[in-house]
Amino acid sequence: MVNKPDSNKARLKRHARVRGKISGTAECPRLNVFRSNSNISAQLIDDVKGVTLVAASSVEKDFGKTSGNCEEARKVGQLVAKRALEKGIEACVFDRGGYVYHGRVKELAEGAREGGLKF
Repeated sequence: MVNKPDSNKARLKRHARVRGKISGTAECPRLNVFRSNSNISAQLIDDVKGVTLVAASSVEKDFGKTSGNCEEARKVGQLVAKRALEKGIEACVFDRGGYVYHGRVKELAEGAREGGLKF
């Protein structure tokens, strides 16, 4: 019998390893990415206080049609950057959440950079 490896378990292991090295503060929060099959979301998190400062997702009502593609990921990145700049946050640390920096995760990061976030 062949056992298929649990890819989400491996992702969570990678994520824990990365989280041991990076942390967000109020001045430079952590930009966390979560990707599902059909949606993507991003949060700016202050790990010192344990609070979410800014969040954006493709699930939001005013976001429009969701298909889980790269264009949507870029829009989410731009939206989180816009909301961060409104709160006075200009710099952050990127946390890819254990996902490969490719495709939708990369598009979200580039959209956030286009929106004005520095990381």
